[in-house]
Amino acid sequence: MRLSWMLARCGVSASILAGLGIAMLVSGPVSSNDTLATYRVIDGAISTPLTAQPGDPERGRHLAYARDSGDCTICHAMPLPQREFHGTIGPPLDGIGRRATAGVLRLRLVDPKVLNPATIMPAYYKVEGLFHVLDRYRDKPLLAAQDIEDILAYLLTLTDSSLPQ
Repeated sequence: MRLSWMLARCGVSASILAGLGIAMLVSGPVSSNDTLATYRVIDGAISTPLTAQPGDPERGRHLAYARDSGDCTICHAMPLPQREFHGTIGPPLDGIGRRATAGVLRLRLVDPKVLNPATIMPAYYKVEGLFHVLDRYRDKPLLAAQDIEDILAYLLTLTDSSLPQ
């Protein structure tokens, strides 16, 4: 699956994508056999974890920078020196574990348009209410519930506010 497909799911046009000059490949979404975890948004947050298993910050770190999964660095600067280039479209994520709660970060990963309808950040765990989704990707989230919890666990470790130079 391509970033253009992810952004199209969020209502971003091809012209905006071209203007951003972004090109990347990520792996396909979670298999259709997976059942989506139920969650509730209360006061701008999903306070209950999507899984019974706690998030693994080390696995989340890998998912956050891996090109075939979350690839947060395509849009965000992060304290990941092994990645040479970081995006500048989204806010830097250094210190995010101090600035945001787990519930708010979980909602930003699951369905960021709830918090900001104009965002171009893809909904990594939403499958309904999306536009221009190819049939083969329909009803499949970009990341599994455990992936969301692992990335969240990693983001919560980012409490230092200075990115490495």
